[in-house]
Amino acid sequence: MMDLSSLTLDQKIGQLFICGFHSLVPDDQIKKLISEFHVGGVVYFRRNIESVEQLAALSHSLQQIPRSTPDIPLFISIDQEGGMVSRLDHDGVSRIQGNMALGAANNLELTEGAAVLAAKEMLKLGINLNFAPCVDVNNNPMNPVIGVRSFGEDPVRVAEHGAAAIRGYQSQGVSATAKHFPGHGDTAVDSHLGLAVVPHDKERLNQIELLPFRKAIEEGVDVMMTAHVIFPAFEPEEIPATLSRRVLHDLLREEMGYEGLIITDCLEMHAISEHYGIANGAVRAIQAGADIVLVSHTLEGQVQAIQAVRDAVAQGILTEEQIDESVRRVLELKAKRLADVDSTSDYIPVGNVLTPVEESEALLREIAEHSVTLVSNSGNVPLQRNKPVLVVWPELRHRTEVDEPSLHSYSLKDALEPYMDNIALSIIGTHPEEAEIQAVLDQSSGYEQIVVVTYTSEGQIPEGQRRLVEALESEDGSRLVVVSTRNPYDIQGFPNIGTYLCLYENRVFSLEALAKVLTGELKPKGILPVSLNSEYPVGHGLL
Repeated sequence: MMDLSSLTLDQKIGQLFICGFHSLVPDDQIKKLISEFHVGGVVYFRRNIESVEQLAALSHSLQQIPRSTPDIPLFISIDQEGGMVSRLDHDGVSRIQGNMALGAANNLELTEGAAVLAAKEMLKLGINLNFAPCVDVNNNPMNPVIGVRSFGEDPVRVAEHGAAAIRGYQSQGVSATAKHFPGHGDTAVDSHLGLAVVPHDKERLNQIELLPFRKAIEEGVDVMMTAHVIFPAFEPEEIPATLSRRVLHDLLREEMGYEGLIITDCLEMHAISEHYGIANGAVRAIQAGADIVLVSHTLEGQVQAIQAVRDAVAQGILTEEQIDESVRRVLELKAKRLADVDSTSDYIPVGNVLTPVEESEALLREIAEHSVTLVSNSGNVPLQRNKPVLVVWPELRHRTEVDEPSLHSYSLKDALEPYMDNIALSIIGTHPEEAEIQAVLDQSSGYEQIVVVTYTSEGQIPEGQRRLVEALESEDGSRLVVVSTRNPYDIQGFPNIGTYLCLYENRVFSLEALAKVLTGELKPKGILPVSLNSEYPVGHGLL
């Protein structure tokens, strides 16, 4: 490990920042941050990724950018949770399932295997730090930002799957990150957009929210990411955990005994930027006990945050001893995980496929086939293959940095075609208007079998999808099958539905597994990772 005494204050402060940029090659923004401001790492988003080959070359180029500390490699990080939060969702990358699908499969070996596969591919791309797994306990059906990113609502099960994922990532040399400490699962506000509060007392928080984080510490997780969420039980001031010394130092460091790195969630999220400011947030986060500050987007905000930390040291608001303590943790982890990074080596092409299909497909199919959950069945599953079926498919027409579904042309109709001959497809938007709903109702009149696929990225099913299911159910519910392909709570919009399945995501392997269950080729194996109502609790599933 590099001797701290050989680093200037500016170099040390730079090591406490991970920053993003906006191009497919190193641009002026990231070159400036690395060369002039000595930042210790970068974070990738979809904006940085065009192909497998391009991303591997980008990672190599970043490590070669001239800087004052050439013997300290960069953290190259990403949010690769799997499922609906997959920055890497390109040809040549394995489409690994998300946490709630893994929670429904409820097999720790599959969870660890998925993380091993993801880590092997990330390493080939030069990525050494993954902001995963999400170990938030999703016990609030209205949560707009966690949802299927969680393994479920049972804290013990979440803890076990989180530990399995951590083992998988770190066994391959990729640092794992348990997030969002001390728990973002029981919120109804997206911290990208505002401040959320978890009002429970310490006893409840220790039994539920903190349990997976304690397990992550036992597993030796390299990094913890903070939540921009207020916890009055731990912090009497109305400030989020990211800025609270009582949470990050007193609770996480002292009481829970965590010795690894603490990184903030992005300070440009509105919970921080709109209430405290990015620069002020950076200083306060380090005061609170964060080791690394994440600023993902704007050069202005990134530079202001770095300069604010420098000014805070000059003014005695932050001590150089505290900076040194954090830098020591950073350098120790880099020495542990990044020892093989060579900034002078030539680039070796990775090819167009990171893992041959024959090596990854069996695992991904097994996860998918174990995750399909049959919640209720009024006799419509399996479908009658000799009768026509109408599939109503919600077309995804948007994408955001957090909600990143795989936008593809493959639908449930395609997955059903190997098993049934007469399949019609009706495409709607995820927020259908009355005209779209009426068109489906008109088309459905000649069908004895209808499969409505729902997709919900918010806390509750969009009103248009709910009205469509309700209208079809009122006409003749006996012919209706409803499948949620993200949020399992969709059934709360139509609680009397007779046949309901949960899929947790809408990608190819999951749809193929669903088609097998719908046609009787495969028995459903998944169990609910969350409670839908008193009739359908955690662990329920018609197997």
